[in-house]
Amino acid sequence: MTDAERKLWSLLRSRKLAGCKFRRQVPIGPYVADFLSHECHLIVETDGGQHARSPHAPDRDAWFRHHGFTVARYWKSDVLDNPDGVLADLTARAATEQEALA
Repeated sequence: MTDAERKLWSLLRSRKLAGCKFRRQVPIGPYVADFLSHECHLIVETDGGQHARSPHAPDRDAWFRHHGFTVARYWKSDVLDNPDGVLADLTARAATEQEALA
């Protein structure tokens, strides 16, 4: 894992985010999600500079959304420099998703 992925994993593991259980590097369909919570229908991706030019990210996100997942993408620099902001955004997304599932 990269430094950003390790930091994000420390925020997500052990049901720290809204009680959602996350797994990391989860194969799903033709892709591998960085972090995935089946019960919260949430996929969290960390992106570096190489993803800015990737033509595959929109197709990947569309596939995830088509299969019922919300996708949250964060730049690695944001995870490292503003983990509290990333956590607040993820908490809001998880709460919205849980309300939609209720």
